[in-house]
Amino acid sequence: MSERVPVAFNPYVPRPIDLPTAVPLEPEADLSVLDEAKIFAAPDDPADWPAWRDRITRWRAEARRRLDYDGRHYDEIAGDDFSVCLAWLWDETLYDHERGIFTVDAFLAAAERDFGGFDGVVLWHAYPVIGLDERNQFDFYRQVPELPEVVRTFQARGVRVFVDYNPWDVGTRREPGSDAEEVAALAGWLGVDGIFLDTLKEGAGELRKSLDTARPGLVLEGESRVPLARIADHAMSWAQWFADSTVPGVLRAKWFERRHMLHHTRRWHRSHLDELHSAWLNGAGVLVWESVFGVWVGWNDRDRAVLRAMRRVQRSHAVWFRSEDWTPLADHAGNGVYASRWTHDGTTLWTVVNRGDHHQEIWLEKSATRPGHRLHDLVTGTPLTEERRSDGRWAVRGFPLPPGGIAAVAEVPDGRPVPTYEPPVGEPDFPARAAVRIPAPVVRRDDVPAGMVAVDGGRRELLVRYRLRETGLYGEAPYVDEWKPLPPRLHQSVTQRRTVHLGRFAIAEREVTNAEYAEFVQASGYRPVRPERWPWADGGAGWGAADAPATHLELADARAYAAWAGLRLPTEDEWQVAAEAGLLHRAEPLVWNLTESEHTDGRTRFLILKGGAAYRAEGSDWYLDGGPQPPEMSVKLLPLGAGLTRSPSIGFRCAVDLPEGGGA
Repeated sequence: MSERVPVAFNPYVPRPIDLPTAVPLEPEADLSVLDEAKIFAAPDDPADWPAWRDRITRWRAEARRRLDYDGRHYDEIAGDDFSVCLAWLWDETLYDHERGIFTVDAFLAAAERDFGGFDGVVLWHAYPVIGLDERNQFDFYRQVPELPEVVRTFQARGVRVFVDYNPWDVGTRREPGSDAEEVAALAGWLGVDGIFLDTLKEGAGELRKSLDTARPGLVLEGESRVPLARIADHAMSWAQWFADSTVPGVLRAKWFERRHMLHHTRRWHRSHLDELHSAWLNGAGVLVWESVFGVWVGWNDRDRAVLRAMRRVQRSHAVWFRSEDWTPLADHAGNGVYASRWTHDGTTLWTVVNRGDHHQEIWLEKSATRPGHRLHDLVTGTPLTEERRSDGRWAVRGFPLPPGGIAAVAEVPDGRPVPTYEPPVGEPDFPARAAVRIPAPVVRRDDVPAGMVAVDGGRRELLVRYRLRETGLYGEAPYVDEWKPLPPRLHQSVTQRRTVHLGRFAIAEREVTNAEYAEFVQASGYRPVRPERWPWADGGAGWGAADAPATHLELADARAYAAWAGLRLPTEDEWQVAAEAGLLHRAEPLVWNLTESEHTDGRTRFLILKGGAAYRAEGSDWYLDGGPQPPEMSVKLLPLGAGLTRSPSIGFRCAVDLPEGGGA
């Protein structure tokens, strides 16, 4: 059971700032009120749609004149990134933790199978681990020596690569230059295609200038609603929490600049159909985010099938979606079916969605098809027919479009083959993925080893505290189907009561020391798979006094020592029970203790740290917890690859299983 503090807002409904903006329909209305809209809300009555289109067209012309807009930045931007994946750099489909290598081909093969592939990938690297020690956000990229090669591998497969910039990182090690200079230097070293701006709508001024100096054409993607004036030099935006009108509206940034690419996402939602429909009607993109900072919120089969179908048309008709000749809410079909009309080089493409609850036939008003052409739905490859209506106009005679379904109607020259595909349908159920604990080894001793204390087993009622953040504690998603989590809920302290059953065990009174770990390395010849940040190769005593806690060790390094010593690591429950009984000595400098609590859901690994550390990063709630912590406090740590988890803030102690009923 968890206890949560009350909040003053309903997290399950859009906030006023998330809502679409009504378009004034009065002929002389001041349309500048639309300048910072997320979405232009569409009227419910189709009779109002022509006036609505007229007003947003006039707004666009007026706004572009006011800003003296010329769009030349977009001439430098190559490619259309309709589908972008925000990927944890250490995702188990991208990094093999056992072998210590990146597996880009396996990651992209899974992406092609599940989503029809990605145009871009954001390699998210440090949050929610940053703050563990003094390393800053740039260190967590720069300390991965093969990362430029990883970037080039993605790019060679036709996938553009982005890294993230965290402007809130102000309390870790400072660089000699400004953040803008460091971002530009990082982008140059890695050879990436752009920067995702975490928590920032824009990266204007010094950042834009520094990037242009490093390499013109680098993309800046702001989070949420990019300001109107910044559309000129921010080619993409990360469209989180955009609530649409009942009748699908128009994305303001896309309407202003047809080449601007938004990526719709509602990261905690079980259904993504609203974002997919909005993106399809707006010629915009989607952000796929299955593992949100260590929490699985994967896409259901139906939504993946819809995105795969969208991807096929986006690949073949990308130029249509940046056409100046775009008519939203075109050729109204009624009964929850809506369409956008795109014309390029004299050829028309309709993108169609069924927002209703029943199968509907598509009827699209149009002129007669050009001689030598025929109509098809490109989503399924289905040929369509045309009929002349009683009013003399031609219309597409439709086919049943299922609830939530999409279509793409286009003229195809006679003789050109049109592939056929299964309709994009699937189950809308959430694809649950359990976070499974890797079992702790059983290492039994008849007697209590020297330096350890015995703890009786049995049933224990534990009170565990943790900060909710965006990670939760175990495998649970903390904000299911919520809109943007806000303080105090976002960073609140949560109390969880847990019933555990422990066997009798012994636990070391103090952490393993530098001298003890050096002895193990010298005697065993142990070498880690990835030796970075591991200062024990020469058998020395690491960094610090001989009797100080051994640090710069990953879980595998600690397990190797324990196995050599005929011991194991304690579980987080054993650690807490012993600490609450006053049995544990904490050496200086204070370091977090690793526990035998590793979990995996097949995509993300995590483990639980106990005890706190001397180091604490100040200045932001986004940092990992630091400083001394009481025994009941638990922190979820996502292990990094390439030796990056090794830290001066992490050490360990050992434990062992004892026979039940024995004496101390």
